[in-house]
Amino acid sequence: MAAKEKTLSDAFYETLKDVYWAEKQGTRSLGKAAKAAKDPELKKVFESHREESAHQIERLEQVFEIIGKTARAKTCEAMKGISEEMTEDLEDFGDTDAADAVLIGCAQAVEHYEIARYGTLKSWAKQLGFADAEKLLGETLEEEKKADQMLSDVADRNANAAGGEGEIEEEDGEEDEDEEARGELEGDEADEKAKGDKKPAKKAPAKKAAEKA
Repeated sequence: MAAKEKTLSDAFYETLKDVYWAEKQGTRSLGKAAKAAKDPELKKVFESHREESAHQIERLEQVFEIIGKTARAKTCEAMKGISEEMTEDLEDFGDTDAADAVLIGCAQAVEHYEIARYGTLKSWAKQLGFADAEKLLGETLEEEKKADQMLSDVADRNANAAGGEGEIEEEDGEEDEDEEARGELEGDEADEKAKGDKKPAKKAPAKKAAEKA
């Protein structure tokens, strides 16, 4: 018996299960991030989006109902990997000044993945004629974009507060070499100018031949 041909509806359902698992895992990761964050504003962003994610899970369950399927989660390898990376980064940077920056990077990796997935699901819902599902997915998509922007704002604020800290310094000797190179260049230019200013000496007029006696 030939295997049933896969359709866009099948892809939509499988991706929906993937995102359902990802959202649940993402909610747990946001809880860890909120606890680890040092910056009060960053901690607030994590806590706020964690509450938002709970509503996003409810929306996904509504989408399952709309398409007539049971709400089931399928392990999302991408989100699993991102979550494991966050755990490793917390172990490596948790007690350093870079901790919040690293947390923001991990959180934005989560947001970017979810933005991509929700954008795809929204597009597919429209193609499949699931108008109500398209609306629900669109609402979540906008929330994910907003969360990503908020994280970027915190990152930019922290970077500005740090000022020029972390700028790459020139190695010993590089500045001296630059000065020497500039000096040589200026010397060459001066020589060229001097050559240009020199005018060829006028030849002395030839003496007239002595008059014949």
